[in-house]
Amino acid sequence: MEETISLQEIWQTLKKRLKLIILITVLAILASIIATMFFMTPQYEADSQFIVAQSENNQNQQITQGDIQTNVELINTYNVIIQSPAVLTDVIDELGLDLSAGALSNRISVNNANSSQVVNVAVTGSDHEEAVNIANTTVSVFMDKVPEYMNVDNVSVLSEAVHETNPSPISPNLTLNLAIAMVLGVMIGVGVAFILEYLDTTIKTEDDIENTLGLPTMGLISTFEFDEGNEPSNQNRSRKGGPFGA
Repeated sequence: MEETISLQEIWQTLKKRLKLIILITVLAILASIIATMFFMTPQYEADSQFIVAQSENNQNQQITQGDIQTNVELINTYNVIIQSPAVLTDVIDELGLDLSAGALSNRISVNNANSSQVVNVAVTGSDHEEAVNIANTTVSVFMDKVPEYMNVDNVSVLSEAVHETNPSPISPNLTLNLAIAMVLGVMIGVGVAFILEYLDTTIKTEDDIENTLGLPTMGLISTFEFDEGNEPSNQNRSRKGGPFGA
């Protein structure tokens, strides 16, 4: 015979283990706070932007829609060139970084909005000033190499990355970590509550006798308490007996 659990039984289990669930949730939140504030290294981001536009030699000419479309299509190629070893190796040598071109490439992201001629070069790292230097140097080295590789000169700096005195880290996100910890804490707490309830095979009530042993109750036995005069005092409390009146 399959056992089914009603919503009432689920609620009773959660209510019974509520303190345990709250305790586990609080511990998860505290662990998240400690890990975020003391064990996770803050990461900062620096952004440098350049624009792909008409070359300086053709500024007097009228810009057509075809020219703009060509510049936008060139951006996909430029994005690859920026993160190539040909550019990043020069950046590493110029700044004296103790990084490989591959490791530096993983810290750089290049993107532009749809149909936009503005390209954003974002660099992440634990040192904000270093990230600023890498972002600006990467754009500078790229601009020097574009005419060599593409035979065009249509890139100009739009805005450089600037080092701030007290920059805000992009990670770790304390609020997000607390939310995740709270959800995980509740889930783990509920799971532990049901596991403990499942492993608890002790008989506590009359219904447990019928449900666990499958035996009907055959009678009631009153319980007595003795006062100081050793005379029994019926407290009108009763307990269902088992099949043998126990």
